[in-house]
Amino acid sequence: MKQIAILSLFLITLAAASCKSAKKIQSAITKKDTAQVVRMDSSRLDSIAFIHRILAGVQKNRIDNFKTFSAKIKVDYKDKDGQQPELTVFVRMEKDSLIWVSINATIFSYEALRVLITPDSIKVLNKKDKIVQLRSVSYLKELTQLPFDFSTLQDFLLGNPIYLDSNVVSYRKTETSINLMSIGDRFKHLLSVSVNEFLLQHSKLDDADPIRNRTCDLTYTNYEQKYGFQFATMRRASIAEKSRLDIDMDFKQYSFNETLSYPFAIPKNYKRQ
Repeated sequence: MKQIAILSLFLITLAAASCKSAKKIQSAITKKDTAQVVRMDSSRLDSIAFIHRILAGVQKNRIDNFKTFSAKIKVDYKDKDGQQPELTVFVRMEKDSLIWVSINATIFSYEALRVLITPDSIKVLNKKDKIVQLRSVSYLKELTQLPFDFSTLQDFLLGNPIYLDSNVVSYRKTETSINLMSIGDRFKHLLSVSVNEFLLQHSKLDDADPIRNRTCDLTYTNYEQKYGFQFATMRRASIAEKSRLDIDMDFKQYSFNETLSYPFAIPKNYKRQ
């Protein structure tokens, strides 16, 4: 089960929800900043038009018009036990169909895990212990206690916004960014985008359930204009509940619309779990 947990930390909790409190979130968008927070009012047509324009800009930046995607990612992470060994993660994706992942221990130059994810299932090869784990996506929903699905994971890897809700209750504009606060059925979401291009800068998700005590901050930087997309090559995730996990992702290489293979043969001597 440890390998499923590691995979979940990398692929799932990076897209995780968070929750501290509405007061905590509100302070995050007002502290050390004199910019006015505008609360939405259905009678204020100018505010509604402004929000619609921002959301349309964010939607326009979505990476969606592609067939395949591949990347080499350097992953550094720190958990309750301190800094952990660096990982090199290779990702191959066929849009809306499958995601292939190879997780390598950089310092030892060996492949620790190979993963194949479809909209319905997840398969994990633990090469060190010679174990194959076969699970449904619903199992990962139970494990992470998140509304996880294939599309959410696909969006996260591409750098698209996740758990974005159009029910914006307030916004704030500064010289460099626009912050939108939305409240959905599952999450409270503080989204920050750049003023001119509406590029995703920061995403803070809070669990709408006040009983939970999870918090997650996602940061997107170092955008490159290639392949017709604006792509964030640096990502940072900070996740906290009972303990804290910090993950840095540096996309060393990436490409779109190349012909890819997705090798995933299960050796006969592997034990199934």
